[in-house]
Amino acid sequence: MKNIKVETHCHTHFSQDCLMDPKRLVEIAYKQGVDRLCVTDHNDVRGALEMAMSYPELVIPGVEIMTNKGELLVLFVQHEIPAYLDPLDTIEICKKQGAVVVVPHPFDYSRNGSWTHQDLKVIAPYVDAIEVFNSRCMIAAMNETAYRFARANEILSTVGSDAHIYSEVGRSTVLMETYESPNGFLYNLADAKFDTNTSTPLVRLASR
Repeated sequence: MKNIKVETHCHTHFSQDCLMDPKRLVEIAYKQGVDRLCVTDHNDVRGALEMAMSYPELVIPGVEIMTNKGELLVLFVQHEIPAYLDPLDTIEICKKQGAVVVVPHPFDYSRNGSWTHQDLKVIAPYVDAIEVFNSRCMIAAMNETAYRFARANEILSTVGSDAHIYSEVGRSTVLMETYESPNGFLYNLADAKFDTNTSTPLVRLASR
């Protein structure tokens, strides 16, 4: 089967801390050789769903949703997901629409959305994957702790650029066999390879 490059975590101007234009983002993704682009704006699926309609061969609609404990990265969304709910309630809503639930940058305590170890243990049996490398984590131990947690709890791993500016797109990607469904994505994720690169701390200054 064909191998593809997947960018699992990026934003557009539908996120309050990002200025990237959706059309320009698509151009950059193609330029970087990205085959699947997961658009995961903060608490807003509108841009991602619009992009998926315009570029169905490229865009996977998603959202980075804030719960009352930490953030969840949801891929293959079909409609809006309420923010600031209990994490288990959020996961249930996501699963009912066939979405994939990932925990992004769980131990990056320098920004909102991180998780305490205790809260993460509660949801661990119900999530599909842990983001074990996020390019915006400025301290290596943050990603290393996420990796160890995923291994200890036998949860699938994924990585993402968390791109908020164009130069970040494709910095960390998943290399995997192509798939036809969310379940196929998870099945192939088990044997995926990761291309990871840390972003410069200056990208934080570029975020609005």
